[in-house]
This record gives sequence, C-alpha cells and structure tokens, in this order.
Amino acid sequence: MDALTNGQERMLEGWLGPWGIEEDLSWPLQDTRVLRVRSGHGEHIVKAARSGRPVSHHFTREIDAHLDVLAPLRRAHGDLPVPELEHHDRELGLIVTRFLPGSLVLGSAAEADPSVFEEAGRILSRLQVPGAVSADYGLRLAAAATELVGRARGLVADDRLDALLSLLSILSAPDAVAHRPVPLVFTHGDFQPRNWLVHDGRVSVIDFGRAAQRSWVSDLVRLRNQQFIDRPDLSEAFDAGRARPLTADDRELLTLETLRESVGTVVWAHGIGDADFEEHGRRMVERVLAQA
Repeated sequence: MDALTNGQERMLEGWLGPWGIEEDLSWPLQDTRVLRVRSGHGEHIVKAARSGRPVSHHFTREIDAHLDVLAPLRRAHGDLPVPELEHHDRELGLIVTRFLPGSLVLGSAAEADPSVFEEAGRILSRLQVPGAVSADYGLRLAAAATELVGRARGLVADDRLDALLSLLSILSAPDAVAHRPVPLVFTHGDFQPRNWLVHDGRVSVIDFGRAAQRSWVSDLVRLRNQQFIDRPDLSEAFDAGRARPLTADDRELLTLETLRESVGTVVWAHGIGDADFEEHGRRMVERVLAQA
C-alpha cells in the first residue's frame, strides 16, 4: 500500500484496529491523501500527508477548526452538519473524522437547486462564530494583494495589473476600507459546492483545511465568482439562508477580498501548472475590475 507511510498505517491501526480502504477520494495536484476507510467502528474519512512531503499547514488549520470551533459548537447546539473529529496527529499529518454520507453537490443536479444554496447559507451563519476585531486586517489584505500583483507580472496583462493597483490605492486611502477595523469570524475558506454534500435532502459541509479568522464576506468570494454568475436565484437563496445583508463597508471589503483572491488564483494556479484554473483567475480579475 503506497497511500500512507508506515508510521501513518501503524497509527491508524492503533486508533481503529483492523481497517481497509473503501475509496480513494484524493484530489489531483494536492499534497494530501483523502481516503474513505472501514473499520470495526464504522466508516471514516482519513486525511494523510503524502509521503516525502512536509506536513501542510492545512492539517493544523483543520485540527484547530475542529478543536476550537466545531466541537464547541456541537456541544453547545447539538447536531452540526460537519464531520466529527475522531483522531488526529499533527506531526504525522493524520486526521480521522466520522464518515458523513452524501454526494458532492459539485457537478450534480443539486448545484442548480436554490434550496441547497439556502441551506448552505443557513449553515454558514452557524459556522461563522464571531472573534476579535482587527485594526489592521484590511491593511494586511491590501499588502498581500499588492505583493501578488507584483508576482503576476507576465501572467496577467500589464494594463489589467495597473488597473488593480489603481483600485488598491482607492481601497487603501486613509478614509477607505483598508484602514477601518474589521470584525473577524471563523471562516471556512473554501465555501463552495465542491465542499458540500447532500444526503436525503440534507446539506453538510466538509474540508476545513483553509479555516481561519477572516472577514465574514471572504466566504462569499468563490460562490460569487462561480455558481452565482448568471444565477441570481442561487445568490438570492443563499442570501436568504445567510440572513445578513451586505453593508457599504462589507461591499468595499468584499471587493478587496476578491481582488486579492483573483490575482492570487492566477499566481497559485500557474505555480502548480493548472492552466484552466489560472484562466479562471484572469476572469476573476476582469470581473472585479468591471464591478469596482
């Protein structure tokens, strides 16, 4: 078996007893193995760092998300439509969660179903636990976006990058959003149908490897640049479930979040050789400039 290292296999044996792989759910181009396994305790999802690679920071983020936010939410409010952490080892890069039944919403008929998006909005409102207020969140976001624009030279047309820098200067003006305090919340970081399951009409959310304290609008960026394009009904259903209208400050911050994400997508996708996703990033650049 080359899916796991010897150390990971031994640790799983200690946690689960005899176990076997039912399905490999790993995504291409990622540094993590994702396996559905069965043991005498039932079915589980195993996430494991690939052999020969450093343990990704996504493992720490996911473990912290479960321990610091998801488990307390479950204890306080009962059932929560997210995986339940069973075992973890940070050093080995190994996470075991209880298996959640369901099919991915991405690529299925559910991806066009407004009721699924309304339920996803309700789930997000439960997950986004308030945190601290940051005095420099917007400034750090603008600095990160500026650095990424520099790295995107040669990948995006110079006139588009110059337009992004002009927009950044507006958003970073002394009275603009970058200088305003931002209430942080727990965010999923990749909230979209590829991380939603549906089973018997019930939606659940998986994969918290990008979870972090951010602005609440950051979890809207990917939906608004994918599923919500030309589908106002899905956007409206999600907003109805989320039940939090965008303020003027939210809209400015969403523009800044989207700007950073758009150029970051181009740079990251180019780095891993994903030409289609790189082009998606360029379309995001065009969209954020058109909407600004």
